[in-house]
Amino acid sequence: MSRHALREQVLEANLALPRHGLVTFTWGNVSAFDPALGEVAIKPSGVPYDALRAADIVVLDRDGRIVDGRLRPSSDTPTHCALYRRWPQLRGVVHTHSTHASAWAQACRAIPALGTTHADHFHGEIPCTRPLTAAEVDAAYELNTGLVIAETLGARDPLAMPGVLVAEHAPFTWGTSADEAVHHAVVLEEVARMALFTLMLDPGRGPIARHLLDKHYLRKHGRDAYYGQTGER
Repeated sequence: MSRHALREQVLEANLALPRHGLVTFTWGNVSAFDPALGEVAIKPSGVPYDALRAADIVVLDRDGRIVDGRLRPSSDTPTHCALYRRWPQLRGVVHTHSTHASAWAQACRAIPALGTTHADHFHGEIPCTRPLTAAEVDAAYELNTGLVIAETLGARDPLAMPGVLVAEHAPFTWGTSADEAVHHAVVLEEVARMALFTLMLDPGRGPIARHLLDKHYLRKHGRDAYYGQTGER
């Protein structure tokens, strides 16, 4: 992929956030990583979405050093880069402050897998990190946000759990492309909303049975997945 194509991909993914109602003002960002280039492209800090252009997208190396761009990158850039370094298979990362997912994060609560909509996309409860310590916030806040996400996910496959809630903050999602990371951000917000309503109706409701969770996740994402179409249509 050319650098221009990478910028265009990141522009389109960022513009999808307001279309899906995931951001207010400039409260969000999308990045993409191209391993062939060894470069990360990300939204510039504080630029309104309706003013954003491909030329504004900032290009960096995976350590966060600016390679090309006239604007400052998102303040969340160290978080994105930490995730790309931890999981080289990731190609896109999204951060939003979407309402329902952020409410769970502010409550420091994982989102339980209460139904099959959740299970179709996330293989288990969506975890919430521990709160950052004062030292972690003071020393390198955004970097430590990425590190606490990695700590929370541990040895789990990030593509089977493509999102985390950062305690007292908001969600991050990721995927094999910037578009897929946005898709996961949309789904995470919707399952957060569904879970909230479910627990309002039945506060004692627990997660669905493991066999149903596995069935719904694996029929879409497992080795023998059969959901959707195969080949060209």
